[in-house]
Amino acid sequence: MEKYQKNWLKFIVGFILCMIVRLIPFRPPNVEPILATQMPFSKSYGAFPGFLFAFFSIILFDLITGHYGMWSFLTAGTYGLLGFWAFYFLKEQEPSRWSYVRFAILGTLFFDGVTGLSIGPLFFHQSFMEALVGQIPFTMWHLAGNISFAFILSPALYSYVIKNEKLENSYLTKVLLKKSI
Repeated sequence: MEKYQKNWLKFIVGFILCMIVRLIPFRPPNVEPILATQMPFSKSYGAFPGFLFAFFSIILFDLITGHYGMWSFLTAGTYGLLGFWAFYFLKEQEPSRWSYVRFAILGTLFFDGVTGLSIGPLFFHQSFMEALVGQIPFTMWHLAGNISFAFILSPALYSYVIKNEKLENSYLTKVLLKKSI
């Protein structure tokens, strides 16, 4: 496995860009780049940063939009677990489109199964059958979005951001210092 210097600026920019995309009005709530961005960062930065990326993506979004509640912690914790799982799933694999797509399918089914089949019944007194039937179209859209992002965005982030030495702090500092002289 190749090791790259952990550049936390890249991590933060990825986090902020995910947040901006999620704040786009009238966007389907289950078509978002969190998982596709989380996977290459989990692979390169580790399980705990992968957990934090998703956990805080959910918590901060819910706080910013005013849609927070106890479900926020269940959702954030479940998405955070995907960060741990992504690290272990991807750590020995090549960062290919297909490894990201495989994880996107498994991760989406796990996430939607845990959150979609528990939040309605636990917090909103919905029957399990209503939650299951309502979850099917949501999961179909979620799978379509996550597979698409995993196929396009995840490998691009890994190749053009994470591996890109020109985006490293040391390189950028040299370039800025050179231009200021």
